[in-house]
Amino acid sequence: MLQPLAFYLFATITLLSGLMVITAKNPVHSVLFLILAFFNAAGLFVLLGAEFVAMILVIVYVGAVAVLFMFVVMMLDTGFAELRKGALQYVPLGLIIGGVLLAELITVYSAWEFSPQAASNLVSAKGNLENTRALGEILYTDYVYAFQVSGLILLVAMIGAIVLTHRTRPGVRKQRIYDQNNRKREDAMTVVKVETGAGV
Repeated sequence: MLQPLAFYLFATITLLSGLMVITAKNPVHSVLFLILAFFNAAGLFVLLGAEFVAMILVIVYVGAVAVLFMFVVMMLDTGFAELRKGALQYVPLGLIIGGVLLAELITVYSAWEFSPQAASNLVSAKGNLENTRALGEILYTDYVYAFQVSGLILLVAMIGAIVLTHRTRPGVRKQRIYDQNNRKREDAMTVVKVETGAGV
C-alpha cells in the first residue's frame, strides 16, 4: 500500500513542478521548480528499482545542470517582460505541436508490446547482478567505443561553447604565458648605478 501512495505522491509533485516551470513568471522560480521536478523523478526511479539512474539524475541534473541554469539566469541581463510580450502569438503553434506529440505518444503506447525474448538479452537476467554493475558491464564492454565517442563529442561541445562565448574586451589585462616565458632580464628590470650622495 505504501508503494502506490509514494508513486502517486512523486508523480503528482513532478507534474505540478513541470507545470510551474513553464508558467512561473520569475525565471529563478522556474529553475527551482525544475530542481524539485528532478528530485521527484529520482524518487520515481527509486520506486522502479533503478537506484543508479536516480542517483545520476540527482548528481548530474540537480547538482550541475540546474545550478548552471540558476547561475546563467541570474547573471543574464535580459528583459523578461519584453520577451513575454511577443510570446502569446506562439501559443497556438505550441498547442498544435504539443497535440501532435501527444497523439504520437498515445499511438506508440497503445501499440507497444514487450518481446518475450527481451529478458534473455538483459545482463541482469544472465546473472543476479545489481543495476549499477549491470549498467557498468554494458557500458564498458559492449558499448565502450560509443561511450568514448559520446565523451569526445561532449568535450568538443564544451570547447566550442568556450570559444564562441569568449570575447576580447579592450582595456582588460590578460596574462600571456608565452611572453612571460620569453622575457629577458633586461626587459623586466633596469640597474641604475647611483653614486653616493646623488640619490633622491
